[in-house]
Amino acid sequence: MRYPVTPDGRYFVVRGRLWRMSDPSLDPDRREALVRDLMAARRAVRDAMGDPEALEKARARVDAAKRALGERGPVWWTDGAPDLNRRMARTTPYADWFAALPAASAKGF
Repeated sequence: MRYPVTPDGRYFVVRGRLWRMSDPSLDPDRREALVRDLMAARRAVRDAMGDPEALEKARARVDAAKRALGERGPVWWTDGAPDLNRRMARTTPYADWFAALPAASAKGF
């Protein structure tokens, strides 16, 4: 299923919560490489369970990939709008848009 995306393309919604999209200005090849890095880092997190040092390193790799994609860290838009990442859509300026979504889409699953 495709998750609903805010009209400005900054967030997608999962279970009512906003999650920041990747920076759309990234070169497609660069984006693809970063997504590969992110997936490898997530596998490293899975494989590092039980090894605190390896887990810390793997989580740092996930964070680095997400920052490079624009999903964390400084926002990629330039209009001064705040970052609403991880906030409930119903409590943000997107509340009316979110409320107008069909029930199944609004849940985001």
